[in-house]
Amino acid sequence: MNYRHAFHAGNFADVVKHVVLARVLAYLGRKDAAFRVIDTHAGAGLYDLTGDEARRTGEWEGGIGAVLRAPLAPAIRDLLGPWLDAVRAVNPAAADDEALARDLRHYPGSPLIAQALTRPQDRLLFCETQPGVRAALTESVGRDGRAKVLPTDAWQALHAYLPPRERRGLVLVDPPFEEAGEFHRMAQGLFEAHRRWSTGIFALWYPIKDVRAVDAFRRDIERAGIPKTLSIQFDLRTVRQADTMTGCGMIVVNPPFTLAEELRTILGALAPALSTDGTGRVRVGWLTPER
Repeated sequence: MNYRHAFHAGNFADVVKHVVLARVLAYLGRKDAAFRVIDTHAGAGLYDLTGDEARRTGEWEGGIGAVLRAPLAPAIRDLLGPWLDAVRAVNPAAADDEALARDLRHYPGSPLIAQALTRPQDRLLFCETQPGVRAALTESVGRDGRAKVLPTDAWQALHAYLPPRERRGLVLVDPPFEEAGEFHRMAQGLFEAHRRWSTGIFALWYPIKDVRAVDAFRRDIERAGIPKTLSIQFDLRTVRQADTMTGCGMIVVNPPFTLAEELRTILGALAPALSTDGTGRVRVGWLTPER
């Protein structure tokens, strides 16, 4: 695969994905019992927004940059707090949020967000098959005894490490979508993983580019009849453009009971800042409700 997330780090899709991740982790942290996070496509962990890749696309300016510049209500800032705390943690030179918006240099991938929002009793498993990216991830994670970085294929990991010993936790599935059949593999991976761990939280991210493939994927998930399956879709504009990534979505199985309303509130507030036509479109609803 030639996918390099450094070109896209901190863009609107990362914002959506990481807001969901942070809200789920904040909810899991409400109970003292340990939980586990499994990130099946972990990436490098930390991204330099002043590097050549990020500067070439500038995508982060319309993502995390736009959020930091947006005049958001205090209640929205509070809900975004855990995620923004993780961003601040990798930009320690920024004395305040104004400085962070002006001088943002680094953006954390999902592994570092998970590190920042978990406790000493929690455990983290990061899977990354590309050797160079895995080396960068290992360096980013550092000497964290709670975390393991493994070269395990994502779909093998779902078979090998579920259910976790902790019995509580989250599986984040975020493929690069550089290979044909990725939607089918993700659906089949979810079905198998849910059979092994029916009480786990599963969060699956996907791009909205090939609309027919997205619709087929959502139909497959809906036909599977997995209870408590939430659908989140965010479009950069009110009208989609075929063969261009103009939005992204997530499927969340067994979401926290607070998540749907939180995301309607957060993404509704962020839509004007992230959208390309000043409006955008947010849809949060149940594919299959609780039985």
